[in-house]
Amino acid sequence: MTSGNNGASTPEDEDPFGYLYADGQANGAQPPSGGGYGYGYPNSVNRTRSVGQRQYGQQQAPAAPNGPYGQVPQQQGQTGYGQPSAHYQAPETLPGGAPTSQQPMPGYSGGGRSGGPNTKGLLIGAIAVVAAVVIGIAIAMAGGDDDKGDKGNQAATTPTTSQSSEPSPSTSASEAADLPEADVKTMRLEGGTGVASDVKGAQADGGVYVQGFNQVGASVTWTVNGIKKAGVYRVYVRYSLPAEDANATVTVNGKPSSRPLNMKNFGGLPANEWQETWAQVSLTKGTNTIQLSCQQGNQCNALLDQFSVTENVDR
Repeated sequence: MTSGNNGASTPEDEDPFGYLYADGQANGAQPPSGGGYGYGYPNSVNRTRSVGQRQYGQQQAPAAPNGPYGQVPQQQGQTGYGQPSAHYQAPETLPGGAPTSQQPMPGYSGGGRSGGPNTKGLLIGAIAVVAAVVIGIAIAMAGGDDDKGDKGNQAATTPTTSQSSEPSPSTSASEAADLPEADVKTMRLEGGTGVASDVKGAQADGGVYVQGFNQVGASVTWTVNGIKKAGVYRVYVRYSLPAEDANATVTVNGKPSSRPLNMKNFGGLPANEWQETWAQVSLTKGTNTIQLSCQQGNQCNALLDQFSVTENVDR
């Protein structure tokens, strides 16, 4: 071969890739044939083009499934390696397409290199829960100890049923304080009764009591003033027994009681010891008369000290 003379051989015989260039194509260069096999490699993709042949922005016909020299088939809508064609439209740009932003997986944090779950946050949350439970248990235990301590103090300071406490003022208590009492020696004495002071322990003024009550017809009459409202009351009689038990008839406002007033030795006391008994009576508002008398059938051998009216409750 000499200068300017290519000889008998064609350019494609000398350069197997001559068909890729414009001057080679002008001289009749053709790609190698072989039924889908490119330049010695089976199943190689035959999508090669001459330099300057591709026109961007135009719809390209699908390339042959196989190309020469092992080239990878290009995907539809791409002109080159990873470059979209002018007519390619991404799915997210079409109506009803998928969103362009990447959606995070549930339970995974958006940051981080691995994209895995936020184990640090979960660990901190678990520690906080455990700490709250421990604090709650400690507070409950401390409160239980305080309650026990409070109960102990309360038992020491609160009055019980066996202890006395200052009563609150009430209307009944005020009325009870205003209810009358009197020494028997100041009452109207009839039927042979009289005063004496030989037996000690009488609470009347000067230790004076009434004797001579141990005979039928003997009586003492008390005029009671200052009853503020009508109702049922108790009349208490303080007495002493020289010997056996005694009883007497109670008459209120001229009406005798069907039951005698018992003057017994309730406590088994020695003779002439002073004790107390009571009878239930109905009084009107204002002034009432209460009479204690020795009638037929009564045993009246008793010494009389004091009378008093109280509410119809035990004192």
